This record gives sequence, C-alpha cells and structure tokens, in this order.
Amino acid sequence: MTTLYGIKNCDTVKKARKWLDQHSIDYRFHDFRQDGLEPTQLHTWSQAVGWETLLNRRGTTWRQLNQAEREEIDEDRALMLMHDLPTLIKRPVLEYQDGVVVGFAEKRYAEIFETS
Repeated sequence: MTTLYGIKNCDTVKKARKWLDQHSIDYRFHDFRQDGLEPTQLHTWSQAVGWETLLNRRGTTWRQLNQAEREEIDEDRALMLMHDLPTLIKRPVLEYQDGVVVGFAEKRYAEIFETS
C-alpha cells in the first residue's frame, strides 16, 4: 500500500495529493500532527534516503531552533528533533512498494507510478 506522509495544510503535500488523485493512484494519507509518527518510522526513512534529505532546513521550525542545536546536528539528534517537531520533516514523504521518496516532483511521481 502506498502511503503519503505529511501535514494536510502544507502546499507541497496538497500538490502531491492532487497529483495522486488525478492519476487515480490508491494511497493512504498519514498526517504527522494528527496521526503521530513512530521513531522507528523516521529511522527507516533515514536509512532509505539519509537524514540530511529528510531534515527540512528551509522551514520556520528549523530557523527557530537555537544556533547551537543547528550547528551540533547529527543523525541521532536530527531524528529526535523530527520526532518531537514533525514540521522539521521535509514533506511529503511517499512510501511505495519499491522505496521512499521525499518531496514532490511530478516527473518523479510519474516515473514511480508509470504514468505519462
């Protein structure tokens, strides 16, 4: 089963959901805020794509961290922060049969789901 993880009011997540719906892709949506997220899930994603890819350094939440937290970031600290502050996760995260993709790009989704 394909699962799209994110936050329902995120514009990029909205674009991904719209694309999946327009292409009749069967998926389940998992909202980080409402449904929570297990640390093991974050670890699995980190192993698949790397914690640096998963960490959203462009968002407000990242900028609100103190300088020391940002400078001393490593995988363990990043995963802990992403668990505690899910808006630090780059969105959306797409889990599909063959892997995990972070972010949304129409071309990549088309390749994954073999659509034109």
